[in-house]
Amino acid sequence: MRILEGESVSRLKNPVVSIGVFDGVHRGHAAVFSAVRKRAAEIGGDSAIVTFNPHPRIVLDDKPGQIKYLTTFDEKAELIAKNGIDNLIVFNFTKEFSRIPPCSFIEEYLVERTGLSHLVFGFDHHFGHRRQGNYHSLQNCAGLHNFSIEQLEPVISGSKRVSSSLIRRMLSEGDVENAAELLSYPYSLRGRIVGGRQVGRMIGYPTANILPDDDHKLVPATGVYAVSAETGGSSFPGMMNIGFRPTLRREQGEISLEVHVIGFEGDIYNRFIRISFIGRMRDEKDFGSLELLGRQLEEDRRKALEIFSSFRQPGGN
Repeated sequence: MRILEGESVSRLKNPVVSIGVFDGVHRGHAAVFSAVRKRAAEIGGDSAIVTFNPHPRIVLDDKPGQIKYLTTFDEKAELIAKNGIDNLIVFNFTKEFSRIPPCSFIEEYLVERTGLSHLVFGFDHHFGHRRQGNYHSLQNCAGLHNFSIEQLEPVISGSKRVSSSLIRRMLSEGDVENAAELLSYPYSLRGRIVGGRQVGRMIGYPTANILPDDDHKLVPATGVYAVSAETGGSSFPGMMNIGFRPTLRREQGEISLEVHVIGFEGDIYNRFIRISFIGRMRDEKDFGSLELLGRQLEEDRRKALEIFSSFRQPGGN
């Protein structure tokens, strides 16, 4: 997949395009990508996805520090590439850019520069200034500039429509299993391993403290999770604690992300690690002593290995 700067993109071959933030690159987005690929194959054209960097809400929101998203730009690009798209067109998002009317954006940046042939809309998708760009509002624009347009049906899981906001809510509640079903892969975060208090080593469960590599990346709810830990090209089972370590009387408000990587040997500090959340095992709890905490960690380790060994990747898109 080619990654192209939107401001300098040149003409493509009968491009079939979809526009969006695509946070999470979930099952609903996968349906859009599939439709783009299918239509491009039918007309012998290029498939292209248009997205924005940085995330529009970081630019436009009054409190950008509180914005949390599911995928960093690099993660998003990697996932879109896995969906078989030919071109990822990326526009630098600014406040000035946000004021461009939707049809003007399509005319100037897609029709004139790429030769837009067909535009695919996900269900109920809006974009552009004041979210005025949608399937219905762009019918006249399509006629004026000689491209076709279609809108897809929603993707339903159980009784709920798959959406980024629903997945964010699930993760904020610790429901990593159902979030993975909607994503079609386990939710993950990446960071660097930094030094900690090394109390875990004293009770036989050394942990690695993780400093996430993006402050806006959503961290799941506090609790203890069974995870897959990938570092140095190898994956290991692990158990992860997100929270305040109440048994150790950590200062309230200072949240920590700690993982015990089962089976890893060697120096892990300053490595980069990717944590994929497989299952939530329990809430945080104050056990009153390191001895009782150690007993619980042995049970957590057993359960994490059981969950890890029985884990199956969520079904296909």
